[in-house]
Amino acid sequence: MAATPAVRALERAAAPFTLHEYDPADGAGGHGYGEVAVAALGADPARVLKTLVTRVDGTLTVAVVPVSAQLDLKALAAAAGGRRAAMAEPADAERATGYVRGGISPLGQRKALPTVVDESALGFPTVLVSAGRRGLQVELDPADLVRLTRARTAPIAR
Repeated sequence: MAATPAVRALERAAAPFTLHEYDPADGAGGHGYGEVAVAALGADPARVLKTLVTRVDGTLTVAVVPVSAQLDLKALAAAAGGRRAAMAEPADAERATGYVRGGISPLGQRKALPTVVDESALGFPTVLVSAGRRGLQVELDPADLVRLTRARTAPIAR
């Protein structure tokens, strides 16, 4: 399996992690990428986190929230020190991160973007996030996720 930029970032940081591979087409009938990962891995949807690229006052910003929740854009804007947040255009997200939609990882992005991780992630010993391609998740300590992305944590999910 070829190492993605996310995996290489974890290896460089010597952070412990486990990779979980699955067929991204499993259960894909109308479900989001996160829901497919949850179903394929049999994981708790509160522990599997989706990476969403947004714009907070025009600045691309990453929000990491549980698959089981929705992003609260007002809470994200406040947590990022802004006034208004909106979802970024998929092409802008792909260009800035270097990943394709459905495989955007908060780790190893082409350009380090401001990141906010929902504080619920800290309640688990490990969480799963995209490892940088569809069908590949990385399991790691949420404290390592926060440290390696230089994220702040805040209640941004509802």
